[in-house]
Amino acid sequence: MPEYHIHMSETFDAVVVGSGPNGLAAAITLAQAGHSVQVIEGEPTIGGGLRTAELTLPGFHHDICSAIHPLALASPFLASLPLADHGLEMLQPPLAAAHPLEQFPGVALKRSVDETAELLGEDAAAYRSLMAPLVRDSSKLVEQFLGPLRPPRHPLAAARFGVYAALPATLLAKRFQGEGARALFAGCAAHAILPLSRPPTAGFGLLMGLLGHSAGWPAAKGGSQSIAGALRSILESLGGQIEVGHKIDSIDELPAHKVALLDIGPRELIRITGDRLPDLYKKMLRRYRYGPGVFKVDWALDGPVPWKDPACSSAGTVHLGGTLEEIAASEKMLWKGRHADQPYVIVVQQSIVDDSRAPEGKHTLWAYCHVPNGSTVDRTDAIESQIERSAPGFKDLILGKSTMDTREFERHNSNYVGGDINGGIQDLFQLFTRPVPRLDPYSTPLDGVYLCSASTPPGGGVHGMCGHFAARSALKHMKD
Repeated sequence: MPEYHIHMSETFDAVVVGSGPNGLAAAITLAQAGHSVQVIEGEPTIGGGLRTAELTLPGFHHDICSAIHPLALASPFLASLPLADHGLEMLQPPLAAAHPLEQFPGVALKRSVDETAELLGEDAAAYRSLMAPLVRDSSKLVEQFLGPLRPPRHPLAAARFGVYAALPATLLAKRFQGEGARALFAGCAAHAILPLSRPPTAGFGLLMGLLGHSAGWPAAKGGSQSIAGALRSILESLGGQIEVGHKIDSIDELPAHKVALLDIGPRELIRITGDRLPDLYKKMLRRYRYGPGVFKVDWALDGPVPWKDPACSSAGTVHLGGTLEEIAASEKMLWKGRHADQPYVIVVQQSIVDDSRAPEGKHTLWAYCHVPNGSTVDRTDAIESQIERSAPGFKDLILGKSTMDTREFERHNSNYVGGDINGGIQDLFQLFTRPVPRLDPYSTPLDGVYLCSASTPPGGGVHGMCGHFAARSALKHMKD
């Protein structure tokens, strides 16, 4: 693909700093409106959290950060793009997710609500009554909540979801009697990276569940980099340009432009704007809160993971951590600066559906656990032990491994402060008011300068909606 080199004499309608999914979404939205767009990326490759590399051994392709993409299919903006025409193929595993339990085998998130409910025994009716109405409204709900706070277009659907979503996961889980349903829900809710006793963790559990039923939890063929590649192809087909390997240290370095959209976090905004921001706004940015980070391990394996529970062998994602109570306890410890002996672990096995990830007969595996923000503790043994508990003999298959702690995540992407891959805590106080309470959360006090990162609504995830809404805000400015 061609690279473009910035000439300071050039003038663009819009300059986008950062080429993560939000930066690329912002650039495409502006280019679709007929504007000239230049994207500037500090790293040698585009993608932000959408990068793939041979981290372990030659021929084994690992996703550096994001690995499974339910929001990519559900995103109204990404769904509007001809991504398949630009080389993207999303692969659905037979099961979206599985949750191994010693006393309750076969717990899994299937595409069908009824088929999932049938696995949950005495909680089948309760699960069906909770999830079926939400899944019927899934497109309405995703459209409403993947964006800034605004009046609902479908108030009844939003109210039905909101009455449950605002609860702590541990409270909503009480509607289930059995260990299987409670654990399945806890595994989904823990994606919030919040204590499960806090609101709105129930909302995260419901969202992950309804996405599994409505869109699935797919992997991108060839690696997550393929999503960035397709977005790049679309942008270039619209006349947009991309410059890589150019780190911006000051907004004065940008070529002439009408608007600038920055796929960066609050700290980076302060850094590159210098003394231009008002003191009060900078004070509010400095109060922006980051949550726990992650410790990740990638493995090159000599064969598929030997799961004891057959459901896990068909699942793209496996949640480890035991019962609801065990997961809640391990996640709560993070907020006290401690590491659980048996952490909640998210495992992704893309190679069960994508044979391009590894040489013939071999497999890749991707997993992380949550850790206190900024932790430098090596959690490899804890993660491998959790997998070994549910898959005896797993360690014997390891051909190579690669690890990333919170420092390496932040070094890879400066938006992941302290290893926080959501770009900031996503609790009730910071879900829609990120990075500061403001009528237009994408605008800044600087004329023509906008934020489009995951530190704006709706937050983390591969959906591009932060960038899309920031670009729409900028387009209003350009019409004035």
